[in-house]
Amino acid sequence: MHAILVDKDEALVWSEVPDPTPRPDEILVEIHAAALNRADLMQRAGNYPPPPGWPEWMGLEMAGVVLEAPADSRWNVGDKVCALLGGGGYAERVAIPADMALPVPEGLSMVEAAAIPEAFLTSYLNLCIEGGMKAGDTVLIQAGASGLGMAAIQLVKALGGKVMTTVSTEEKAQFVRELGADIVINRTTDDLGAAMDEHPVDVAMDCISGPGLGQCIGKMALGGRWIVIATLGGPETLIDVNTFFRRGLKLIGSTLRSRPSELKAKLLGDIEALLWSKFSSGAVKTVIHQTLPIVQAEAAHAILQRRENIGKVVLVVKD
Repeated sequence: MHAILVDKDEALVWSEVPDPTPRPDEILVEIHAAALNRADLMQRAGNYPPPPGWPEWMGLEMAGVVLEAPADSRWNVGDKVCALLGGGGYAERVAIPADMALPVPEGLSMVEAAAIPEAFLTSYLNLCIEGGMKAGDTVLIQAGASGLGMAAIQLVKALGGKVMTTVSTEEKAQFVRELGADIVINRTTDDLGAAMDEHPVDVAMDCISGPGLGQCIGKMALGGRWIVIATLGGPETLIDVNTFFRRGLKLIGSTLRSRPSELKAKLLGDIEALLWSKFSSGAVKTVIHQTLPIVQAEAAHAILQRRENIGKVVLVVKD
């Protein structure tokens, strides 16, 4: 089969690789679509290696058709599935634990389904499990127009929360308002700290971090939980610890990729029960910025590198 490999110059090359061989508890899937994530850019640069046992090539989520399945699993040959991966989505086929796959929601295309697992599971893990979000909470979501932001905004609204989110352009501001965001902060013109003074935040999911984190975390509501999932704005900040402990705040670091497969499978079951009917009804949706053929992975990565996307970028492997 073929997969996208990274050559010595960090170029993406559609290359021949060995076919995957599923273990007894795994299904073999023919990949039709694979969604991009910013973590792919980190892996390409050599900074985010896959967990042990997963392919070396990129791809954290995909949708496709089951080619082989264990007799005692929920899957049959021909079933349409989407799945969270430790890696390996930029390819023609992948072998995955049977409980790491979910059915493609009724009415959704392969492209739409490929954009679900990573973004919605990351949102659920961090907002609901790490952040303990409940109905009525005010939730800050950094980079609301990203694929992850798109998922997080809709999850918070589905659970009865109030969304504050940050964007970088007016076009993106309009997009997140249409998704249901209540308070929109344009980072180029508005002051996030001032907005938090007016609307104290109970839970924050932060992929930006950087110098502004320290100032803003001290403006949270009593008992606020600030979850850091990436440091796109830089890895360092200064925190007033007096404010931090007096307000009972929690600063939590979190990644999804390194979690045990058993936990990921449980969380996938949670979001299936919570959201699958909403996907089918259209109450919750994936937003696709652009699709490209898998052989144009280089161009797809460039969209993320320039931060042009509103929603998800998806590679089409098989029509």
